[in-house]
Amino acid sequence: MDFWLRRTHSGGMTAKQPEDLTRLFVERANAGDADGMAALYAEDAVLAYPPGSSTVGREAIRAVLEQLLEHAPRPFPLESPLPTVRYGDLALTSTRAADGTGGRVQVVQRQPDGSWLRIIDRPELPPE
Repeated sequence: MDFWLRRTHSGGMTAKQPEDLTRLFVERANAGDADGMAALYAEDAVLAYPPGSSTVGREAIRAVLEQLLEHAPRPFPLESPLPTVRYGDLALTSTRAADGTGGRVQVVQRQPDGSWLRIIDRPELPPE
């Protein structure tokens, strides 16, 4: 077991470092696990998706992720992370998108148990 990760009460892995979130997201996406993907977001998180709009709250994000999984081709590639910027219990994580949509950017927050969750996620740029 990867020592950077720990299990949740339901048996899923949580991110012990901000950089773990991208890998966990891709692993769960490739497994078709919308619930597991949504568990990587805070209860009141904001997802800037679909492009040009905002989806607020873990349950609404889960519904969007279900739609994404129904329509997006798989496997999702694991994109190389750019350097993480940290400020206390907040961190900015990002990757260059493999699909040419620019960059993916997330603000993540350390939780009281030491794990990290996404609080703001912009997975791609809105159309111009």
